[in-house]
Amino acid sequence: MRLAFWRAGKDRGLVARVVSKPAPATYKPAAASLSDDLDLRALGQALLRKRGWIIIPTLLAFVLSLAAVNLVTPRYKSEARILIDGRENVFLRPTGERNEERAALDAEAVTSQVQLLLSRDLAREIIKKNKLAERPEFDLVLQGFSPARSLLALFGIGRDPFSLTPEERVLEAYYDRFTAYAVDKSRVIVIEFQSRDPELAARVANSIAEGYLVLLQGARQEQAKSAGQWLSGEIENLRKKVAEAESRVEDFRSKSSLFVGTNNTTLSNQQMGELNTQLNNARALKSDAESKARMIREMLQSGKPIEASEVLNSELTRRLSEQRVTLRAQLAEQSSTLLDGHPRIKELKAQLADLDRQLREEAGKISRSLDNDARIAGGRVEGLSASLEQLKKQATSTNGQDVQLRALEREAKAQRDLLESYLAKYREANTRENIEAGPTDGRVISRATVSNTPAYPKKLPIVLIATLATLMLSAGAIATGELLRMTAPRATAAFTSRPAPGRAPATAAAVTFTDDPASAADRAPVFESRPEIQSEPAPEIVPELAEIERLAEHLRGAGEAARKVAILGTASNECITLTALTLARLIARHARVAVVDLSASSPTIWSVSVDSAAPGLAELMLGEASFSQVITKDRLSRVHLVNAGRPGFDRALLQLPRLTLAIDALLRVYDHVLLDAGSASDLPAELLTTQARAVVVPDASMAADARALMCDQLRAVGFSEVTMLSKPWQPSEAAEPGPRVAAA
Repeated sequence: MRLAFWRAGKDRGLVARVVSKPAPATYKPAAASLSDDLDLRALGQALLRKRGWIIIPTLLAFVLSLAAVNLVTPRYKSEARILIDGRENVFLRPTGERNEERAALDAEAVTSQVQLLLSRDLAREIIKKNKLAERPEFDLVLQGFSPARSLLALFGIGRDPFSLTPEERVLEAYYDRFTAYAVDKSRVIVIEFQSRDPELAARVANSIAEGYLVLLQGARQEQAKSAGQWLSGEIENLRKKVAEAESRVEDFRSKSSLFVGTNNTTLSNQQMGELNTQLNNARALKSDAESKARMIREMLQSGKPIEASEVLNSELTRRLSEQRVTLRAQLAEQSSTLLDGHPRIKELKAQLADLDRQLREEAGKISRSLDNDARIAGGRVEGLSASLEQLKKQATSTNGQDVQLRALEREAKAQRDLLESYLAKYREANTRENIEAGPTDGRVISRATVSNTPAYPKKLPIVLIATLATLMLSAGAIATGELLRMTAPRATAAFTSRPAPGRAPATAAAVTFTDDPASAADRAPVFESRPEIQSEPAPEIVPELAEIERLAEHLRGAGEAARKVAILGTASNECITLTALTLARLIARHARVAVVDLSASSPTIWSVSVDSAAPGLAELMLGEASFSQVITKDRLSRVHLVNAGRPGFDRALLQLPRLTLAIDALLRVYDHVLLDAGSASDLPAELLTTQARAVVVPDASMAADARALMCDQLRAVGFSEVTMLSKPWQPSEAAEPGPRVAAA
């Protein structure tokens, strides 16, 4: 469904008159308040106009700072560095610590060494060594009386040097020129000293480093000396205690008869050990003899061959065994030729039987001999057991005395060990006390050298800082005043009648068009710079704007019912666009307003936009641009503008259903969205009529009945309300009040 209206001729000359004016005559806010952004151009012009108030103070600050740094007496700084490594000669360490590594110093230990460098005792030594009290630089009294310094002291600014002692004056000047600090994440201490004499600065810095090392070495020697003195007294006392303890041990041992034998054991314990060993041996012999005798008897009773080692090792047993072997050999030889009943065979068998009897008798004798040995061993066991029991009873009675003796021995040993330890420490302390070149906890890794460059004052940084600070302060003061003036509310009207005669024209940009017969949508405005100075406005109100002002007030009061407004009609596209733009500027005084160009036949929107080359709805539909890129601002108001598209775009893109979604998205952000529909000849009716009201811009020659018929038709297609203007709006020659320059 399409909306088509008859269109009259085009009047492009109207554009040139509207782009140089921000709003109608009754637009109250001042020019600076029409936009949320700062007017950097006006701010720059103000700074340029008042450049004298910036340049003169800056030059004055430059000259004064340059003179001041040249008048100040320069100071030279020298630097020495000390490494705190806690080093120590390994040969001077205690015997038990020679294989141990020393623990690294922590940050607190290094900071403590810095405080030692700042000690007043070291400062007095350095002052005395370098004769600083004789120099006027360190004692202001030697420079003579200074009225200015005394006057400042009266007001509490500084102190009068005559009220201080000479030592306090020199120490104050010394600490004012001396700096010591630890390098971050290291054990290096930096010593800095400043003086008017560069050689003195280097000499004092080196003296501080050397004095610090001497102070450490003296502290270590003093510590060793005090330790040696204390150890000497303790050693004498310990010697007496050790002698007394050992004497008590020997007296108690002699009284208790707890004499010591071999292996540092008492005689009773040694005897019990020996008896216990003998008793165990006797029991072993008894058990062994009994076992052997029992085994031999069992062999004899069972008739088995006697194979015990004691029987076999007997001399008689061996001879009888040899004879038996010989007889058995003869018996075997004779049995091969003789029968069993032969006398020779019987004789040999009788001899063998006699030999077996003798062997068994010999085994019986050995068995009885072993039984006798077992009885002898048993008697010895009984005797040893009795002796052991007697010694045990004796040891039981002396256990208490033995405990006391061991306690006395432990005490004597502890005193003796402590004495030996103190003697070793005393020897080490005495050795360290006598070594003059003992190592210290620090060493100089960089000595101070004479400097040829003044450390104070830094001429170039001071002059630059003073000059730049004055420049920034003066420029900031002027910019602050200009911003306060620009943001102040104005009581005058924003738009008035023509400028009064006799004023010089202000610079403005006029819009001209070529005579190319191409369509308006394909033509871009051509800007032509024309000098024109804006004059002071006259407080006259243009009467032609009364109708559109009332309409703007009505739409603003309607609220949600007038969020979407379609501007269309039969007048020229320029008149419709100018009507939409003027209506939006009036509503934008108290609300957020966006103007959407759907006609694309008038270059007015491009002319008043801050970015005439910005993409539009067509590029948004193609996905080539985002919402943040298609929304631009009006040059002269708070109105936001959305173009239809860049020149030459396809108007079929404005018929896509997604365009309705884009309009709905704008309605969620802005209070009012004005659609510049032109004649609405090729736009979807749903896009314009959905939850919208219409404002019709008729042609001047349009009859009254035609206007009424058009309103009825628009209501019929879906507009909630239709407002018919009496005639196309013709922009006046009103100019913007105030000093702001308008530009299309």
